[in-house]
Amino acid sequence: PEVLAYVPCYCGCENPSLGHQGNHDCFVKSRAANGMVTAWEPHGIGCQICIDVGREAMLLFNSGSSVTSIRAAIDKKYGEYFRSSTPTPKPPQSSKPPTPAKK
Repeated sequence: PEVLAYVPCYCGCENPSLGHQGNHDCFVKSRAANGMVTAWEPHGIGCQICIDVGREAMLLFNSGSSVTSIRAAIDKKYGEYFRSSTPTPKPPQSSKPPTPAKK
């Protein structure tokens, strides 16, 4: 969520019926106060654009890219093809990129 909360989706899921705010919402419907997922959003698993955006963000993150550069890369690639995206907030400028999880 530290990355996908700042990555928009371009599939049209910002429409009123889904109301997604970013790519994170394509996969997670709700979380508990401790951050654990309490409900999954089924939309993302059946939408190739959602999956592609999330996968590309993950690959960029795992290669050491900052959240800001991930957002810029996604915006550049998908913004050229799709007219609208989710109303996703920009990443904070002062934050350091999160550390990738160890395998």
